[in-house]
Amino acid sequence: MPTSRETILAALHARLSALPATALRGEVLPERVPAGGLLILRDGEPGEPEVTLSPLCYHYQHRAEVEAVVQGADRDTAFDTLTASIGTALVADRTPGGLCDWVEAEAPRPVDLPVEGAASLKAAVVPVVLHYSTADPLA
Repeated sequence: MPTSRETILAALHARLSALPATALRGEVLPERVPAGGLLILRDGEPGEPEVTLSPLCYHYQHRAEVEAVVQGADRDTAFDTLTASIGTALVADRTPGGLCDWVEAEAPRPVDLPVEGAASLKAAVVPVVLHYSTADPLA
């Protein structure tokens, strides 16, 4: 049986997979970026939980990361559309089917990356904070 953390990350990946961009999880950047853009979900860091007693409960603010990458002539517009679609997907259900208490994205910090012999990439990491609680930090 998967842990709460894995279940939430899988639900987030499923949500990103519904977008027009190609969505991967934990993969390396491929040699070619698809025309619709590329999203790579990184598991990130659960951080130090707040703990309540009676009953024992660990409250996490897990920081996952979504790498958003576009390539092509009109990459500024494509990047803006891609990052906006991430926000729209998260706002549609802030609790991914009740799996966590709240999901929120933070603003990306875009960078242009030159590629020798090809169009430049525009990329950013979009931090996604997952608020959830569990009775066991390993479950």
